[in-house]
Amino acid sequence: MAIARKSDFRGVWIAAGILVCWAGLLVYLLTTFTVNFTSPLTYLFILLQTHLYTGLFITAHDAMHGVAAPGRPKLNRLIGTITALLFAYNWYPRLLPRHHQHHRHVATEHDPDYHHGSFWPWYLSFLRQYITWWQLLLMALTFNVLQLYFPLENVVLFWMLPAILATFQLFYFGTYQPHRGEHPEENPHKSTTQAKNHLWAFLSCYFFGYHYEHHDKPYIPWWQLYKTKI
Repeated sequence: MAIARKSDFRGVWIAAGILVCWAGLLVYLLTTFTVNFTSPLTYLFILLQTHLYTGLFITAHDAMHGVAAPGRPKLNRLIGTITALLFAYNWYPRLLPRHHQHHRHVATEHDPDYHHGSFWPWYLSFLRQYITWWQLLLMALTFNVLQLYFPLENVVLFWMLPAILATFQLFYFGTYQPHRGEHPEENPHKSTTQAKNHLWAFLSCYFFGYHYEHHDKPYIPWWQLYKTKI
């Protein structure tokens, strides 16, 4: 599969679509939606906002591989910086070298995403690699500002909780599930891949469960990754 052409703006439009959907839904949920714990809509919106939060990080991830805006490094970096910041104030210049270190040293002691052990120790190790004190301070500050203007339960359910759930989604499908366990020597990417099911692959983590394919062809944007699945 060929690398995206410089004139290909599809990645930019897809990134913009995720960003607009995340922001638009968040504004609606904070300003208009009335929380009702007996209504399935409340839980549906939590899941949908979680999925859009995950989409922000997946977009930043595409930018790390230069495919959010191929051939336009400044625009690509801008997209990555904005989407990473909106995902719990992650700092793109800090994420970029760590992610490429993961690709160069996958499933080794030099891989910042890898940890020997079960789910929870690995998840906590993963968080320690990517969460800083200034991020927590900014999140706390933002939370306190938001709850001055919007209902507290809306802020918790639709701004804070989806961000937390999205870290589980990204970690489970993008790190733990594909890299856990032993991998054969002939597996150069030390990765597995989920079974071919494009609907579930998108809903679970934007095709990121096709993880061997991502490591094998990191220049493929998330929205074309399904095409690599045999």
